[in-house]
Amino acid sequence: MTKPDEETATPSQRPATSREPARTDRRMTRRGWTLLVSGALFLVFVVVGFLVQVPYVAISPGPTYDTLGKDAAGNPVIQVNGQQTYGTSGELRMTTVSLNDGLNLFTALGLWASGRYALAPREEYYKPGETNEQVKQENIQQLQDSQTAAQVAALRHLGHPVQVVAKEIVSGSPADHVLAPGDRLITVNGKQIKESTEVAAALTGTKPGQRVPVVFQRSGGAEQTAELTLAHRDDRAQGFLGLTAVDRVNAPFNVAISLQDVGGPSAGLMFTLAIIDRLTPPGKSESDLAAGRHIAGTGEISETGQVGPIGGISFKVVGARESGATDFLVPAHNCAEAVSARPDGLNLIKVSTLDDALTQLENLKAGRPVAHC
Repeated sequence: MTKPDEETATPSQRPATSREPARTDRRMTRRGWTLLVSGALFLVFVVVGFLVQVPYVAISPGPTYDTLGKDAAGNPVIQVNGQQTYGTSGELRMTTVSLNDGLNLFTALGLWASGRYALAPREEYYKPGETNEQVKQENIQQLQDSQTAAQVAALRHLGHPVQVVAKEIVSGSPADHVLAPGDRLITVNGKQIKESTEVAAALTGTKPGQRVPVVFQRSGGAEQTAELTLAHRDDRAQGFLGLTAVDRVNAPFNVAISLQDVGGPSAGLMFTLAIIDRLTPPGKSESDLAAGRHIAGTGEISETGQVGPIGGISFKVVGARESGATDFLVPAHNCAEAVSARPDGLNLIKVSTLDDALTQLENLKAGRPVAHC
């Protein structure tokens, strides 16, 4: 039997007890809110990670190029027109680093985690507001300057006469409209000029307003003399002439260097060695410098043969070893960093000048001890 009160319960009373649980089920629980907020934040993180660039560049070992070999187009890297060249054996490889820009957060983290790349602040490689194209052009200009310095250093070492010429004339300076780019400088202030560094040295002790004679030669013509009144510059006490000078070799042949998609000044030493190797007849001590070995190296070269330090040495030694090099020429100032990153099987040889590098290669060829980092 049923109770009367159960039988007589009105419809309005029954839903009263069944609707309250339904309203409670539709409310968002704390766990639900946590999942929703976490999912939204994760989605934002993913979008930012893929779309927003980070202010870093990734650096890694770059390709190497045999300066005694050929470029990507099949042309000899060292091209000599008007002079006999000689065969060589082995390799003299220049080394590079690869720079990856425009990284998003995930790409940067992935490259860093690989262990092959290092991240560095972008401002160390790019000036504020500087574009990739501008950096590329600067690197190309540095490479061209390096090639010119290598030619001068090599041919000077081989005994060809060197001339000092005006490279740039400062607008509005005492030299402006008197001297022109390409003019050979013979004497400045009565002092013979045989190296470009001697131009500034000739002005030591002079004062603004002082008149100094400059003897020069234009396009192989007769020597000319000009009296120039030195100007004032805030960055120096001596008089200001208003030109930059460079060394140029006077040789009856032409040397050209062919290499694409590479920039920067650090290939100078290896270019210089390759030029000397190509132009030295068999039987002389400086012929066949590699002597069948796979030698790599780096270093900026001056027109007088000084080997300067470079960046990225820790990546360059790795790239050299991966390309098969067994010996690596290291600028003396980079030795400590090179040693810390040296891969197994790579012999690090310390050099400070072109003559030093040639001596070390001759020692290596003859089986004598070399100067190690």
